[in-house]
Amino acid sequence: MAADKAQDQDFLEFVVKSIVANPNDVTTERVVDERGVLLSLSINPADMGYVIGRRGQTAQAIRTLLKIVGAKNNARVNLKINEPEGSQRPPRRERATAEVDTTSVDDLKI
Repeated sequence: MAADKAQDQDFLEFVVKSIVANPNDVTTERVVDERGVLLSLSINPADMGYVIGRRGQTAQAIRTLLKIVGAKNNARVNLKINEPEGSQRPPRRERATAEVDTTSVDDLKI
């Protein structure tokens, strides 16, 4: 099992260090429980965009590759990306139904 341990964690570190601007700030933690393997990733706050990608596509691709590495070793591998200290993620846009202008259709008798 020791060889399996190194594979998924080393793979994650290799991929992430290859795409970030501050590879020395990349750290991972590996926890195994009854649900499988959980890899926690910590990176420099400035590199968050590189790892997440546009609309989360890069993070999703990394998760997919980790699942393949895990399947090869009969393990379920999940990835948690730790949010950096002091991170100020912009709030998600909520659907503003109250702000929609409906005056153009108010007179329709439907």
